[in-house]
Amino acid sequence: FWADRTPVHEAARRGEILQLQQLIESGACVNAVTYDSITPLHEASLRGQTQCVKLLLAAGAQVDARNIDGSTPLCDACASGSIECVKVLLSHGAKVNPPLYTASPLHEACMNGSSECVQLLIDVGANLEAHDCHFGTPLHVACAREHLDC
Repeated sequence: FWADRTPVHEAARRGEILQLQQLIESGACVNAVTYDSITPLHEASLRGQTQCVKLLLAAGAQVDARNIDGSTPLCDACASGSIECVKVLLSHGAKVNPPLYTASPLHEACMNGSSECVQLLIDVGANLEAHDCHFGTPLHVACAREHLDC
């Protein structure tokens, strides 16, 4: 289903749990994608809206949906530094090492300087040698951004 941002996208982005619940109960599509392939789960993950992430996943949102750049909701949660969203996504089977040519979840956590996310990703098997075509390995990213605790 292709659309511009839907009310589900907006509720997820803003963390409006009650509105999101009502939309889901009325049959709104939780996997609707925008022209750039962003799902409501991407929106909620990027903004650290943990309760919305949980609600969307419970309603059948695709945990490893990819946007136009290939980024997954786990990448977005790591970019936001939301350890709680990362934990929820991983508990629902999000791939810690999705096949990407650009930034992996670990790269995103290193870019953000989220040492807590970095440690969790390493603990669950993140590939330390994952190579981003623009930035190199996660270690390169952490050093370039001066996130020495990562």
